[in-house]
Amino acid sequence: MKFEEVVSFIKSTFGVKDEFIPLHEPRFIGKEREYVMDCIDSTFVSSVGKYVNLFEDKVKEFTGAKYAIATTNGSSALHLSLILAGVKRDELVITQSLTFIATCNAISYIGAQTLFVDVDRNTLGMSAEKLESFLKNESEINSKGELIHKESKKRIAACVPMHTFGHALEIDSIVEICNKYNLPLIEDAAESLGSSYKGTQTGRFGLLGTFSFNGNKTITCGGGGMIVTDDEQIGYMAKHLSTQAKMPHRWNFEHDHIGYNYRLPNLNAAMACAQMEQLDSFIENKRELASKYASFFDKSSIEFIKEPIHSKSNYWLNSVLLNNKDERDAFLEFTNNHNVMTRPVWTLMNKLDMFKDAYHGDLSNAEWLEERLVNIPSSVRI
Repeated sequence: MKFEEVVSFIKSTFGVKDEFIPLHEPRFIGKEREYVMDCIDSTFVSSVGKYVNLFEDKVKEFTGAKYAIATTNGSSALHLSLILAGVKRDELVITQSLTFIATCNAISYIGAQTLFVDVDRNTLGMSAEKLESFLKNESEINSKGELIHKESKKRIAACVPMHTFGHALEIDSIVEICNKYNLPLIEDAAESLGSSYKGTQTGRFGLLGTFSFNGNKTITCGGGGMIVTDDEQIGYMAKHLSTQAKMPHRWNFEHDHIGYNYRLPNLNAAMACAQMEQLDSFIENKRELASKYASFFDKSSIEFIKEPIHSKSNYWLNSVLLNNKDERDAFLEFTNNHNVMTRPVWTLMNKLDMFKDAYHGDLSNAEWLEERLVNIPSSVRI
């Protein structure tokens, strides 16, 4: 298939001729303005106000989680989750090399170190087979019952798989492995709000799950993040630490932990509440777009990435696979030169200077995907 045909199809699908088509732009077509103005009129525009609590309630209801704690962004949600899972400085956290850098940055905030496991080609997420193999061959349990990396002699403190581009990975297998090795599991569900695996929403499988509401996500409030958990004590501490660990009192300022200014402002939460009211329709719209893409690319040598088995994807970003790196680069240049925004997958984390010394095993699937995968326009169509 010629690249001209792809560009023509994308433009016709989005109903434009010469205008620039972004990769993913927000849609404010509900009560965003009404709720934001109500928030301004109330004067509660910071971290206290009804919309913060309402937003948390809406996420709890949608995901089925017992507790939801709104944070300033997805990175802060991950940072707090790692702390709450007991990760300490100089310990190791297993994650995937094919991820957005925020996953690894949050690990670094603690002073912990990344340890990279490969992904599966069909899910784009952490490979259960590779994780199992790594833990079996490269780790051991010491006399204290701690999981230790044989080579570095450091404790492996947590596992953080990521649901890439909204596609749910085989999370039940990852859960089983983590339980076997007594390894806390934190789901990086930043991109997958509304995606499910075997009928359960992503973010619900681990000790904690985290979401992002950045400007390019399925729903947004300009920034924003969320921690979900079913653990009562973790839920309490997540909110406590996100509000500077201030002890309740009518006037005194007393704090019992190192806290963080991570509580989501009411102003952002007002917009988020309006966006949550449209989440189902947005996902339906995006799944219809994915279906159109799938039908179109089925007739070509370019492969469209479809939702994995047992999962229902929000199709946050639609993706295609080119035949090789040269073809990928040519596709990127042609589409971007013709006002259709496309982007390659992220540079693998182990190739970045900050993480180049991190331990990793075989990453052949991640490397294969890095050379071929391209994201194509995925906005909700009006």
